[in-house]
Amino acid sequence: MKRKKAEAVGADIRLYGKDILRSASMRENKNITQHGKVSLFHHSLRVAYWSLLLAERLNVSVDKRALVRGALLHDYYLYDWHVKDPDHRFHGFTHARRAESFAHRDFSLTHKERDIIRKHMFPLNITPPKYKESLLVCVADKISAVQETLQKKKRRKKD
Repeated sequence: MKRKKAEAVGADIRLYGKDILRSASMRENKNITQHGKVSLFHHSLRVAYWSLLLAERLNVSVDKRALVRGALLHDYYLYDWHVKDPDHRFHGFTHARRAESFAHRDFSLTHKERDIIRKHMFPLNITPPKYKESLLVCVADKISAVQETLQKKKRRKKD
């Protein structure tokens, strides 16, 4: 049953996000670490996965296209925030706006998709999500970040 669910979620991600997943900028995110040893590309896939899974588990009717596209692009800020640079100092507060700006430049986005990207750092960014899809991505991002960070600590203990 779980395998079928995972396959269905993966199919939705490929269906609604194929142009994003195939883009050169998104593929470059495979070379940028997000949390622990997880790439920014794979973090974005995890957030899309968790967003769809949460919607299903909570029995919330959502715009799957907007949910997937917003989740895939929520961290589309196109730099490595681990690199020491004055522009990265306030990354937690600024990257959502930057990601939304770059995503809007590179892809055709709806207002809902833009809100998902811009509001995913709530409550660190104080404006709350406007749509249920935005809230789901916000929660999925936190779940993914915690998992990825704990994975790193588990690996250290084994080494």
